[in-house]
Amino acid sequence: MKRQHFFLLFFLNLILLSANTCLVSGKAPATAKIVFASGRDGNREIYLMNPDGTQQVNISRDKADDVSPIWSPTGEQILFASDRDRFLGSWDLYRMDPDGKNVRRVFEKSADRRHPVWSSDGKHIAYTKIKRGEWFVYIATIDGREEEEVAIGRLSDWSPDGSEIVFLTGAFDEPRRISLFKVRSRKQTFLPFPKVPMWVRSPVWSPTGEKIAFAWKPEGFEVETIYIMNRDGTEVQQIVAPQGSSASEPAWAPAGNALLYIQADDSDDLQIFKRDLESDETIQLTHIGTGHHLGSWFDPVYALPVSPQPQLLTTMWAEVKQ
Repeated sequence: MKRQHFFLLFFLNLILLSANTCLVSGKAPATAKIVFASGRDGNREIYLMNPDGTQQVNISRDKADDVSPIWSPTGEQILFASDRDRFLGSWDLYRMDPDGKNVRRVFEKSADRRHPVWSSDGKHIAYTKIKRGEWFVYIATIDGREEEEVAIGRLSDWSPDGSEIVFLTGAFDEPRRISLFKVRSRKQTFLPFPKVPMWVRSPVWSPTGEKIAFAWKPEGFEVETIYIMNRDGTEVQQIVAPQGSSASEPAWAPAGNALLYIQADDSDDLQIFKRDLESDETIQLTHIGTGHHLGSWFDPVYALPVSPQPQLLTTMWAEVKQ
């Protein structure tokens, strides 16, 4: 009897250990990889590619639309939005390993959640939640057990030091302003640029947190293009010259020396381009299909040295507010 009891306990412990492992499992890429979404296969799927555009591989391989992929700080997981559970009636957030395996929902209770990002320590995520036709910024634990509404607007990025979230205020089809939300104090401020609501999109922090890249359509311009500025909104600099089509969705290289962005090619198909900030050289990375959307760029050289541990999943929510 005791022997049976021992094996039963052993089996249960093995199940619990496997459950914890599933939450954090996944092998980070050994080399730098860009994760992005593409509609080249008839629906939007998630792909990986090298920084030079080679070895583009579909890792999601699902009939649903999968978008907004973002690397975890350790490179062991990819967070993304999907409508794969269509019977639930909305989009929601999912995680998977870098090879596309071990896909799981973040939240048990479904809601319309999109545009996810990770905190720099890998313990929390932030995202946009749509309620009653309005956009709200939320923060949650990575296991989806705790979530909190923190601002009205659309999420864009979490600062590298974890202290601030940059996001957009304004309705989806209206001019917007760039706002900062301080995680500890819960204070929200507007950046001085632009001084009045303008057509601005996709603000993202540089790896050092000193700069913010964004897409902007200044008054009098026919198309939007890519700019960078200091984190306080000063020294605005145009990075991509405005031309035939808009440039949008900037994403930084981990070293901070290049920017990815989306722009239409000569065939009017949305493709991914890379702009070297040191040489000003521009390279087109994707050439197949259309409907590309950027995710993020992971490089193991710049990854967190320590992976998030299972016990961190039960961290008290109050720690985020300290």
